[in-house]
Amino acid sequence: MSNIVYSTDPDWQPASEKQQQAGRFPEDGTIRLRRETKGRKGAGVICVYGLAPDQVGDVAKKLKKQLGTGGAVKKGVIEIQGDRLEQIKQWLEKAGFTVKQVGG
Repeated sequence: MSNIVYSTDPDWQPASEKQQQAGRFPEDGTIRLRRETKGRKGAGVICVYGLAPDQVGDVAKKLKKQLGTGGAVKKGVIEIQGDRLEQIKQWLEKAGFTVKQVGG
């Protein structure tokens, strides 16, 4: 197995960067909610994707206070502890966001 060190193609990116870009949601103004348990020892969190970088901290703080639960912001994604998908969706819709549930 050989790794490419140099390429004359101006659009070439290493494979890891291509995979990261393919896994992201499109930035179309829609907030996406997804329940995740992977890497959390079975504990579920609701991840909120698609917020503008300047809104992430403020929205996370308000969500945690409104729901009375813990959470974190990691790489621009809000993680809210517990299975509160419907409550988060209702709160974001009242705040004027377009919300979509993704995943199972």
